[in-house]
Amino acid sequence: MDQALALEIMAEGHNVLLTGPAGSGKTYVLNEFIRRAKSRGKYVAVTATTGLAATHLGGNTIHAWSGIGISDQLHPQFEEHLLKGRRDIIEATDILIIDEISMLHDYRLDMVDEIARKVRRQDEPFGGIQVILCGDFFQLPPVNRQDSRQGSFVVNAEVWEEFDPVICYLEEQHRQDDDDFLEILSAMRSGDVRRRHAEMLLKRVNADLSEHIPAGGEATELHTVNIDVDRINSGRLENITGDEHYYEMNTTGSAQYVETLKRSCLALEVLTLKKGALVMCIKNSAEKRYANGSLGTVVDFEKSTNYPIVELHSGRRVTMEPETWELRDGNKKRASISQIPLRLAWAITVHKSQGMTLDAARVDLRRAFVEGMGYVALSRVRRLDNLSLVGINQMALRISEEALEIDKQLRRKSASDAAKYEPLRAAALARAAAEKLNPASSASSKASSGSWADKLAKMRTEYPNAYKPWTKAEDAKLMDYFTDGKAKTVKELTTVFGRHPGSISVRLKKHFGEDAVTELSHKAQKTKGA
Repeated sequence: MDQALALEIMAEGHNVLLTGPAGSGKTYVLNEFIRRAKSRGKYVAVTATTGLAATHLGGNTIHAWSGIGISDQLHPQFEEHLLKGRRDIIEATDILIIDEISMLHDYRLDMVDEIARKVRRQDEPFGGIQVILCGDFFQLPPVNRQDSRQGSFVVNAEVWEEFDPVICYLEEQHRQDDDDFLEILSAMRSGDVRRRHAEMLLKRVNADLSEHIPAGGEATELHTVNIDVDRINSGRLENITGDEHYYEMNTTGSAQYVETLKRSCLALEVLTLKKGALVMCIKNSAEKRYANGSLGTVVDFEKSTNYPIVELHSGRRVTMEPETWELRDGNKKRASISQIPLRLAWAITVHKSQGMTLDAARVDLRRAFVEGMGYVALSRVRRLDNLSLVGINQMALRISEEALEIDKQLRRKSASDAAKYEPLRAAALARAAAEKLNPASSASSKASSGSWADKLAKMRTEYPNAYKPWTKAEDAKLMDYFTDGKAKTVKELTTVFGRHPGSISVRLKKHFGEDAVTELSHKAQKTKGA
């Protein structure tokens, strides 16, 4: 099935499982459907099985949306313990998106179904909410721990047969353009890795990538465990001579939601960079200047703002301005963070690379420990000659036997569903023709949000120094004001320094600890009482 037909089926209001191999455009289709649904006034709850996947879509985890949290089963009186705000969100939801569905246990899908039915008082799958599941069962599977309830893929859920989603299996390939590499990935997906495939991969052990990255540049390393990634990145940055430049995260929202968003996002609380650092973009640019996974090198820092200037491997130079990530619960924004959308890229984990397209990668699969991990890692690059292997074990080439059987069934049903809904293609072609005649209408929703530059300019009408680097003189002045009680509130300090309250709070906490803002208000109360 192609993307246009899948979008029409989803727009018709059908429950859908959107699936297909890495690089087939699942995320693009999902984002386009969300955009169209919201433009029609639909209440769309965007969720995923992991916080990282949720932030890519600007949503929340399915565990948080449904209220199940980390529970393995519903409490008999769970309805009594469900907060009113949670009930209101579930009742208001028209469309529920669940991304990275391969990692959701079957019993948890049943838990979400039961909650939705009871809260909405409708005895049909998910209480009548249109549900769009998205993911690839060949990627990372549900994690079963010895001390918890055991489960499997969502197709084994009790609700699955009644739910009966339309299967939109995307066949087109938008990432890989190398026939040999596609053959290897396809062989892995069919459980038919032959000697020639293994030999082609082994030829990439310690392969030279210099032809595929700029002179003096480097490729990102993918590792299976965090400890290797942290060690490599910190060591490589330390070995670079030159001044360090720091960028602090700004946040809005309650502490609980902010912490959840921080854990779910690749953005760092304090980003430390030096000239010469290898970096990775961790968000798609609205202006398409860079993409999530784009690699480059810090070549300079803008004098007026101190923003890093990055030369991407594509050859383009980009000044990296702060981006915003949001934690949304349906239409409600619970928290947001703003930070330069970069992180050090000498190394990254396979898990965090999901959804990325890398220009080139050096992959260490010697310690691959779960089926599907090798497929996720290898499919991040476009071509075989963009890949260099540090090493590989047998587990890295394995795909779940259950995933293989599920895939066969999904392909068959997708072919049947494509034939059944083929008449909807006329609607897709008509819409495409209309947008071609009037391109402004299709771009209006994107333009309405405004660029970061516009938002920054508006913010600086109230806070002239917003997102400008703190100078040593300003730091000394802030410490003096806090210590001597010259300012009684954060609001007073924003006037003195021309900065956003969030920036003032972060700076105070850095110098005086987490309780600095509370301490400031206590000082104000004492002064008022005196």
